[in-house]
Amino acid sequence: MTSTDRNTRPDRSAGPASAQGAGPTSDAPAGPDPDGDHDPDAVAGPDPGRDPGALAGPGPGPDAPARTTVDPPAETRVDSLPEARPALPRRAARRLVAFAQRPYLDRRDPSYRVRRWPDLVALCLATVFFWSSLTPSLVPRPWYLQGLVGGITATIGYALGAVLAWAVRALIPRRRASERLRSGCWQAYWLLSPLLSLWLIAESARMQRQLRVLQGLPPSLTWHAPMIAFIALGLLLLALLLARSVRLGARTLIGLLGRLLPRPVAYGVGAVVTALLVLVGVRDVVFHRGVVDIADRIAAATNGDTKDNIHRPRSPLVSGGPGSLVPWAQLGYQGRNFTGSTPTRAALTAWTGRPARDPVRVYVPSALPAAFEDDRPFAAQARLAVRELDRTGAFDRAVLAVAGTTGTGWVDPNVAESLEYMYGGDTAIVAVQYSYLPSWVSFLVDKEKAGQATRALLDAVRARLDALPADHRPRLVVTGESLGAYAVEASFDGADDLLASTDGALLLGAPNFSPISREIRRDRDPSSPVWRPSYRDGRHIRFAQFPETDLARQDTPWEHPRAVYLQNASDPVVWWSPDLLLTRPDWLRAPLGPDITPEIRWFPFVSFWQTSVDMAVSYGVDAPHGHRYGAGSVDGWAAVLPPPGWTADDTARLRDFIGHRRAAY
Repeated sequence: MTSTDRNTRPDRSAGPASAQGAGPTSDAPAGPDPDGDHDPDAVAGPDPGRDPGALAGPGPGPDAPARTTVDPPAETRVDSLPEARPALPRRAARRLVAFAQRPYLDRRDPSYRVRRWPDLVALCLATVFFWSSLTPSLVPRPWYLQGLVGGITATIGYALGAVLAWAVRALIPRRRASERLRSGCWQAYWLLSPLLSLWLIAESARMQRQLRVLQGLPPSLTWHAPMIAFIALGLLLLALLLARSVRLGARTLIGLLGRLLPRPVAYGVGAVVTALLVLVGVRDVVFHRGVVDIADRIAAATNGDTKDNIHRPRSPLVSGGPGSLVPWAQLGYQGRNFTGSTPTRAALTAWTGRPARDPVRVYVPSALPAAFEDDRPFAAQARLAVRELDRTGAFDRAVLAVAGTTGTGWVDPNVAESLEYMYGGDTAIVAVQYSYLPSWVSFLVDKEKAGQATRALLDAVRARLDALPADHRPRLVVTGESLGAYAVEASFDGADDLLASTDGALLLGAPNFSPISREIRRDRDPSSPVWRPSYRDGRHIRFAQFPETDLARQDTPWEHPRAVYLQNASDPVVWWSPDLLLTRPDWLRAPLGPDITPEIRWFPFVSFWQTSVDMAVSYGVDAPHGHRYGAGSVDGWAAVLPPPGWTADDTARLRDFIGHRRAAY
């Protein structure tokens, strides 16, 4: 065929179009899609990759003469060849324009069990929850934890929004919104949400810097705005995928049951079985066999280790030393740290300038020696502790302190050494370990053990003291920090029992669920804020964040016995509670604490997760902020039970010594 033959052929591409006349072609939409599923290509117009003749509309009639064309010049043909290449970019551009005009997708078939596009109401509520999570909380947090909080709260918001949308559709007769209205709502969301999110993330960085300054940290802050958004979005998508997988599984199960049972029964049985599977999977598989088992293995390995620079004590007055009923190898990680760092008589003498004594430290681990194993482990621990106290001559000391321990068995070295330096070593401190798990795991799985173990120890110690002549008994005090404070409080029947049964108490950062602390905050004097409660005019019990000034009140007499609570207004351990999910806490009511930013806000669900994450970073600030109490124990002991002749200058000197020295553990 010659070039002339090719150029004088009839244009066949116009044939089908002329056969249909001016009506729609097979590639164009014939009208509204009854399922609401439009082909984006149809919305954008004809496909640019098709024959250009189809884009020109109807062709000439069948009787029209054939068109003839003239070959363009060679250089023109070469230049015109690249015009066919942009078909793919133009196609993508047309699809993008089509999506911009209708920025959402519907199910292609109503029989699909899971929609493939998020619900707009749920997505809007998730975005609002994410925005609310950007507000500051009790302590500064790093950017990656902000992304975690944002993702968790966005997921909660999406779940609530989905339930709300479902309820509205179920209660109100469904009227399908017009395509124009739906498109407008989605366009507004896609336009506003990214811009507002980036602006609010930038604002959150500003608020975090202000909070850092308020709590004595440098204002410099690394705040990766895109990463915060990506982490939050990733967690939301992961949660959405899991939720839809559960939904798909439930509907599949209901469909299978529907072949055997009446439809209402199939729905009920399927829902119950799915709920049980999810509950068992989350609780038994994910939590107990996953989180708890991993934490247990790590903690068990740590418990068998010993910290650097900690060695077996040479003093026979310390558990694990010569003649001890508790072997050094069985003390556990925290037990070896506690007894192996006991100050020596030489160190105490050098600081006091007077002859000192070797302190007594008794520690009973959770794994008892074979000779003391019993069906009642806490009673056996208490019996062994009293025998160790007798062996070391602890009941001949001036002060005997019972220390509550945290989940791992930790005792605050600042609290222990403050008392020992203050009394020149004429002290005995006893503690028992009820678990080697981290405190957050102990709280979730065996919180009650803390109170049971400490109560058994206190009962045994008091029974031994009651057998001694009244004028030959040491002064009995109790102390504990964090979960150790809860362990002490759970050993008494209330504030009055605590004061009647001891000669004093020093408790630091008591968790919100501690019974006596809750009692005091509930019954505090009306004029006092919850973060610094005044209880019965402070005659016996006082709270302090800055003890040097907070405890020096002159308006009311301070009677013995005394109890001092060191409690920071910004300590999330003190304020965390499940009530934060739905109830505004008193510690967010005016007046706010001295280290709480005025930009803090309470939001349902959001504040709970913010405070939960705050606990993980509560040690990232300096005392007296967050969950750090530093050398405040010096002022606490000086107020609770000072030795004879102790002065304010002695307190200041010891505070400076404890505050600047590096703890051995």
